[in-house]
Amino acid sequence: MTNSPSELSKIYHRRFIRTMAYRNRVWQVLTRDFFHRWVRPDATVLDLGCGYGEFINNVAAGRKLAMDLNPDVPRHLAPPVEFLQQDCSMEWPLAANSLDVVFTSNFFEHLPSKDSLNRTLRQAWRCLKPNGCLIAVGPNLKYLHGEYWDFYDHHVCLTEASLGEALEVEGYHIEFITPRFLPFTMTKAPRYPMLFVRLYLALPWLWWIKGRQFLVVARKP
Repeated sequence: MTNSPSELSKIYHRRFIRTMAYRNRVWQVLTRDFFHRWVRPDATVLDLGCGYGEFINNVAAGRKLAMDLNPDVPRHLAPPVEFLQQDCSMEWPLAANSLDVVFTSNFFEHLPSKDSLNRTLRQAWRCLKPNGCLIAVGPNLKYLHGEYWDFYDHHVCLTEASLGEALEVEGYHIEFITPRFLPFTMTKAPRYPMLFVRLYLALPWLWWIKGRQFLVVARKP
């Protein structure tokens, strides 16, 4: 079972409310300086497990959608982001071949099982246009060990290889994959100046020192 909406509201608030402004500044840099290469300005984008909307609020796109179970999310979404409150492993209320990009960060590990992940990947496949892409960032169990379990709502253990395999089984083609991308968490980390964030993104060799989250980009043929 996933956490109930009321439980998610409490967990998100406890975990993220103190770092919200800093997280938003970081995601402004991430969307502008890095993820824009996979998101056209006219693209239709879904942020899956959107949290407080740090990605979807800041990315430049034509139509922006956000999916989450937390009932508090709409208060944090900037117009004109469209909110879908639902279990992502159930059928999405979107037409087939209607999305250019499905983005997700630090979400798949919160799903209750790999079966739930498989069903979510199939919904993303159904809704993505041909050549549409799924971008996934998440904690890489290879480099975390016990720290992974510091968050009570972590359930599914993944590496870049296991997620890549799951995507290929569902028919996706892997376009880009790296086992080390971002540091593990902003919740318990120092608040670096944005110049440091830009420098980190521009120097991928730093990813191999500090990165403990994978990045996987896969396309629907």
